[in-house]
Amino acid sequence: MSEAASTRVALTDSTALLPSLAPLLHEWLPRQRWFAGKGRPVTAFSLVSATEILPVGTGSVAAGTGTGLLHLLVRAHQPATPAQSPDDCYQLLLGVRAVLPPRLAPALIGRVTEGPLAGRTVYEGLHDPHLAGLLLERFRTPGTLGALRFGRGGRTIAAELAPRLLDTEQSNTSLVYGDAYILKIFRRIFPGTNPDLELPLALAREGCGRVPAPVAWFEATTPRPLTLGVLQPFLSGAEDGWRLALRALAGGLDFTAEAHALGRATAEVHTALAAALPTPALRSAQTERLAASMLRRLEAAAEAVPELVPYVPGLRTAFDAVAALGHRGRDWAAQRVHGDLHLGQTLRAADGFWSLIDFEGEPARPLPERRRPQLPVRDVAGMLRSFDYAARSHRPWNADWAARCRTAYCEGYAEAAGVDPRSEPELLRAHETDKAVYEVLYEARHRPDWLPVPMAAIHRLAAADD
Repeated sequence: MSEAASTRVALTDSTALLPSLAPLLHEWLPRQRWFAGKGRPVTAFSLVSATEILPVGTGSVAAGTGTGLLHLLVRAHQPATPAQSPDDCYQLLLGVRAVLPPRLAPALIGRVTEGPLAGRTVYEGLHDPHLAGLLLERFRTPGTLGALRFGRGGRTIAAELAPRLLDTEQSNTSLVYGDAYILKIFRRIFPGTNPDLELPLALAREGCGRVPAPVAWFEATTPRPLTLGVLQPFLSGAEDGWRLALRALAGGLDFTAEAHALGRATAEVHTALAAALPTPALRSAQTERLAASMLRRLEAAAEAVPELVPYVPGLRTAFDAVAALGHRGRDWAAQRVHGDLHLGQTLRAADGFWSLIDFEGEPARPLPERRRPQLPVRDVAGMLRSFDYAARSHRPWNADWAARCRTAYCEGYAEAAGVDPRSEPELLRAHETDKAVYEVLYEARHRPDWLPVPMAAIHRLAAADD
């Protein structure tokens, strides 16, 4: 066996690898924007898998002239809370060099002092264009590499495209290759197929052009599939709906035509998802459980955010109304939906064509919950809240702008779907209330200065029954 091969076995199988990295990870991992366990100490790490995408144990790396790329799935063990898992799994792509060049200094994780990587520097590999380019090459030649499996759709993938790392995401990491592709790397890894791969593939089979079809993907070859990343076409020149909305507000411009078009796009995606995947009935008992889960989230949020407490009686009437419909035997067709729809999850091309992106759902929710069929009105409620957020982020607050956009969006949706989401006001109010409660909890934890935005909606929704 060669020296390189021997070192490679030591890296992927030795119990010495993770202990040697653990002191560095204890410092580095909790500082990452995508780390979900902030505020709780990491008590230990365990290694799920280790794969050398670019072998680390080569002579050139040892001599200080080469680079290695190590893929790790690491479980971070933390004290459990009612809302958070005690042992989340994270995907790490570690660059390995003897000496880190100055241009990569911001990516530094640290220098390893013991174990198979002793004396070498490890860093966030996605910041290194050379290593990021290797990932694209792996997609061009699909197959299995160690614990990883690379898959590809039917189209050919262009070679030697310069990668650039985007810095706008929090729960994931994205790379753009030239102006052709965007690769989303999932950081917090859950068992099962990620909806951001599953749903765009289903929509592509259905011929829905509103969602970019996956070009390639990779996953871990564990007993249950673990989706690690998805490569999709990059919609060069497209702008996201949030920026467009803020620009319209700043310029005093009407946004109703765009809101109407967004409603149509949402309805087309919902129609295609209903055709591509099962649509089970949400019967009376399930409807009552849905309302009960919304009420539990309200009560939990009120315990965490005191500002919410005075509004609880008014807000719970929205959930009671849905429970009452279920009790009377009312049922609806559930289906797969986007799950986290807002203006920032939409892109408008130069010709005005709207696309929906990022079908991962709310990353904080468990994956089985995100993959569960739901009522389409959940996506509608998310977009209605987004119009309100955009209007509230502008000074002065433009209530009429938000109201006009909400109306235009629902009208566009109704034209394409044949069903107006406002025709079932109990469902719409309950889902919008549930979304606003989620926003209150999020802003209180992460962006306290934004708390007045969802609290204004809470005030309106709590009074809706008056």
